[in-house]
Amino acid sequence: MSTEDTLLLHFDDEREEASRLARAAGLEVAEIERHRFPDDELRLRLPAELPANMVLFRSLHRPNEKLLELLLVARSAGRGGARHLTLVAPYLAYMRQDKAFHPGEVVSQRIVGEFLAGLFDGVITVDPHLHRISSLAEAIPVPHALALSGAGLLADVAVAQRERPLLVGPDAESAQWIETAAQRHGLGAVVCTKIRHGDREVDIALPEDARVAGRAVVLLDDVASSGRTLARAAERLLAAGAASVDVAVTHALFAGDALEVIRAAGVGEVWSTDCIAHPSNAVQIAPMLAEALREVLAD
Repeated sequence: MSTEDTLLLHFDDEREEASRLARAAGLEVAEIERHRFPDDELRLRLPAELPANMVLFRSLHRPNEKLLELLLVARSAGRGGARHLTLVAPYLAYMRQDKAFHPGEVVSQRIVGEFLAGLFDGVITVDPHLHRISSLAEAIPVPHALALSGAGLLADVAVAQRERPLLVGPDAESAQWIETAAQRHGLGAVVCTKIRHGDREVDIALPEDARVAGRAVVLLDDVASSGRTLARAAERLLAAGAASVDVAVTHALFAGDALEVIRAAGVGEVWSTDCIAHPSNAVQIAPMLAEALREVLAD
């Protein structure tokens, strides 16, 4: 395969993001027509003529309806002549629930992963929320399952804005991104411990040997959703004497009042990648996605 015989499809609400990727990867691009009936059913329309190789761009925040869109598009594309279909999903939903903690609990990672594997030959995403597995291919068993990281790009922003910042991860799960970002620029790094009491109730403990007094601190994580974890970490860091606390995240979900909660905790700047469109976007991921996509198409 090559970029010359590949078409990138997208929806109207991600026209700008998909166009950036198409330009970076040298792909032709087309928009899927979408109509919503009064009963909320969808009518989708793909281009009349489809090439054998196709890419679908769809970031899966607010995922429930989008998963249905993927099913409709992938099945229709296959019947229309597409033989190889790659999903580029900068944000990938339903990855955190990877085991049943209580009897009868649905393990959504396994089910959604198998669902996607039944529709696509390749999946490219950024910083998926994987806890107890080592690779995206374990969750989505397809020939090409690529998990990229925005941590290094966020570290570039941090060092451009703050002199030798201390990178801090709010919990153990953030350690993988903190390590990647710190190594890129030889920065100091600290990982906190999170104690969760519910979806919106958390506490944060700094390591006993953490030296944050007088330091410019950047809290770095894969996702900001409710904002409570980052807010609590910022409060702990400022109480320990940090000169400033900024936030850098790959996925700017910021549900509800999350951004206000973070600001109220004393956070200064908030930087994110454009995996999810948000006013805090400071990093474009199209070049990174394009490089990965070229590798997939060349294989």
